[in-house]
Amino acid sequence: MSSLVSLRAVQRHGLRSRARGFTLIELMVVVAVVAILAAIAYPSYVEQVRKSRRAQAKADLVEYAQLAERSHTTNNTYANFRFSNGATTFQSPREGGTARYTITFQGGQGTFTLTATPQGPQAQDKCGTLSVNQANVKTPSAATLPECW
Repeated sequence: MSSLVSLRAVQRHGLRSRARGFTLIELMVVVAVVAILAAIAYPSYVEQVRKSRRAQAKADLVEYAQLAERSHTTNNTYANFRFSNGATTFQSPREGGTARYTITFQGGQGTFTLTATPQGPQAQDKCGTLSVNQANVKTPSAATLPECW
């Protein structure tokens, strides 16, 4: 009977030590699932970041178009309009950091065009260069997708 008791004790002890950890297969399955989820989520994240940077550039274009209109009201021409830095080229975002778009102004007596050209990683944005003119016509260069403007 003592051998039966010790056999049961060994079996119980063996089961307990086995239940304390994960097997390599279980760990690899978890790693594979996480890798698949990351492969799906990362491109979506990158696209959302590009979309938010594009929204900032669009807001800058609209704001500068309003400033150009104010300048036209005062001077009766768009040719003299300059950004706050005194130039016809400006970086977006204005708050500093890495420039995502270069905004340029081209104006004449009665017309102007503001253009936001993507820089760096933003250059891979599906909408490409964004522009707006004095008639408030907004156009992307690379696509005619509604989400571009």
